[in-house]
Amino acid sequence: MIGFNQTTACALTALTILAASAVPAAPAPIAAGKANFDGNWSVLIVTEKGTCDRAYRYPVRISNGSVGYAGEASFNVSGQVGANGAVTVTVSRGSQSATGTGRMSSSDGTGRWATSGGECSGSWSAERRS
Repeated sequence: MIGFNQTTACALTALTILAASAVPAAPAPIAAGKANFDGNWSVLIVTEKGTCDRAYRYPVRISNGSVGYAGEASFNVSGQVGANGAVTVTVSRGSQSATGTGRMSSSDGTGRWATSGGECSGSWSAERRS
């Protein structure tokens, strides 16, 4: 379970954990009244309950509203960001998974995550990188 917890936290962190030291890029332009979430993001995942590692930071890429991991890893990250900024992401490896939900703006995002069995849960934050 430790490998899964670390993997899950890492991936979710990439989705929403940001404590980035770099200055965020300017907000994306708004087209037709909708924010554009496409681009590279830094995600910080923080464990608040359970034995998962305390925090992880990961790169995430959003393309046409689809969320994916922008690094090299042995887990899958999939999800969607709606036109209103609502985001749902699933991180999985084998039969284990975790889900994150939250809200994005053109420059950042926040939300909650939990493993499918409830072993760990916490918060995430994201910051646009480009």
